[in-house]
Amino acid sequence: MAIFSRFTLTASNATTTAANSSSPLDTKHAEASSVKFDSRDDASVHSKVDVSFLSLHQAHEQFTKDIQGGMGRHLGVFSCTMLIVGRIIGTGIFSTPSSILGSVGSVGASLLLWVLGFALSFCGLFIWLELGTMIPRSGGEKVYLEAIYRRPRYLATVIFAMNAILLGFTAAGILIAAQQPDPQWVVRGIAVGVIVFVTLLHGLTPRLGIFIMNTLSLFKIVILLVIVITGWVVLSGKTHIQDPHVNFRDVFAGSSHSGNDYATATFKVLFAYSGWSNVNYVLNDVKNPIRTLKIAGPLGLGICAALYLLANVAYFAAATKADIVKSSVTVASLFFKNVFGVKAERALSVLVALRSSTNSLAGLAVFGTTNTAKTELAKEGVPLPFGNRFWASNWPTGKSPFPGLIIHLIPSVIVILAPPPAVAYPFILDVEGYPQQIINFLIVIGLFWLRYKEPTAKRPFKVWLPFAVFFLAAALFLIIAPFLRPANRVGDTPPLPYYLYCLVGIGIMLLGVLYWAVWRVILPSVFSYALVPRKEQLDDGTFVTRDIPGARTQI
Repeated sequence: MAIFSRFTLTASNATTTAANSSSPLDTKHAEASSVKFDSRDDASVHSKVDVSFLSLHQAHEQFTKDIQGGMGRHLGVFSCTMLIVGRIIGTGIFSTPSSILGSVGSVGASLLLWVLGFALSFCGLFIWLELGTMIPRSGGEKVYLEAIYRRPRYLATVIFAMNAILLGFTAAGILIAAQQPDPQWVVRGIAVGVIVFVTLLHGLTPRLGIFIMNTLSLFKIVILLVIVITGWVVLSGKTHIQDPHVNFRDVFAGSSHSGNDYATATFKVLFAYSGWSNVNYVLNDVKNPIRTLKIAGPLGLGICAALYLLANVAYFAAATKADIVKSSVTVASLFFKNVFGVKAERALSVLVALRSSTNSLAGLAVFGTTNTAKTELAKEGVPLPFGNRFWASNWPTGKSPFPGLIIHLIPSVIVILAPPPAVAYPFILDVEGYPQQIINFLIVIGLFWLRYKEPTAKRPFKVWLPFAVFFLAAALFLIIAPFLRPANRVGDTPPLPYYLYCLVGIGIMLLGVLYWAVWRVILPSVFSYALVPRKEQLDDGTFVTRDIPGARTQI
């Protein structure tokens, strides 16, 4: 049997499809298509999408159940664009240019990496567009991995779950402001308070959270525009900066020749661009998801890429290469200090800290993104403490996944309070980026396999194959190159070994394999039972999968 069932679904042709079905499975799916559509535009979605996108364990009735609950389809093109912009424009552009320059050694190589980061993000966006328009439901990579790697059952889900829960925190932005010994704990305390406040805001008043997210996204654009315009003024020579063109002479002088240096720096660039796939995580909440995804993705990423490149030029115009490298992780503060003075530098540091603490939760929390992926994991039946019914629910409002926000909040607070910022910040960027490249690699391989296995499946959007090949090659390089010895032999997180973040990332994914083995293989074998999945509907309309003991079957 093919990986996907073959039928086209519309709200009005269910009877015809059932009559023409050539197999019991097709008949089952066609009958399921007569489910009454609610006000969330599901009929619109199904009339345009071939349900060949459903993974093996998701018949159409399951798809309809999976998108139930919450606020319904309420996000339009503007909100989705702001969701992407708000998530991408975070701490990365204000902090990582200094560490990227320190790794690659030259201004020219640094700028080329920012261009490369945009190119990779652009290719990744198009790959995710193809998969997202085939499977217009929340969950992002989780859904795509499940549809591609269907055996052993739940293995891909649990590996993704382990990565999302243990590494899906909001902390990197807070760490960039905690650089001085005296205010360090003050900033951390404020950051924890803000994250708790924003969690309550999005968990209890989701519509207000949407408004704040859009407002903050516009505010971030304004900040970057101020930097870009100021950079133009500096380059004109009409400020007190003595030689604004010094970094643009012999731009490749001092470039590193180590693959490790470029791989590690690329992780930081990709971190700065991360967020282009945000809408894929929340498609349950998107109006006309296929059309919206096609517009909001390229528009949001394009806006951010243009601002990023121009902001880097501004940074290099206002400070020497040596000063930027010495600035540690707050190059934007150095820029404002050199151009406007010490008071402006301090003001920006506080602003970035507070904005960063709300960044991921403001951009992620309401609609889910990382949080939604965790909620989807709970809905899928992955066992979590205190039971999946609670974590998958929209308690207490019935509209926003507040329990899922708590899953996101806990590791974020731990990372903010526990490690020393100077070492923790670059290490967190690296350890978050490495497992993601493994996931990216698996998804692109799966895309090629689906193209081969299901060539006639309806695809509202198709990525140009050279883009996918380029993205695959980059992912493979970023998986291998970090194990090569860097030019300075210590990497960017001394005293930690330069390869440690790779081992930690791989270890977390292997922990997911172990968790799956205990849940799906060892315990059922020891106690002689099999896990039989069943759907249950919660009071807020959300459907949750529960595994109950049953007769032993093949796992």
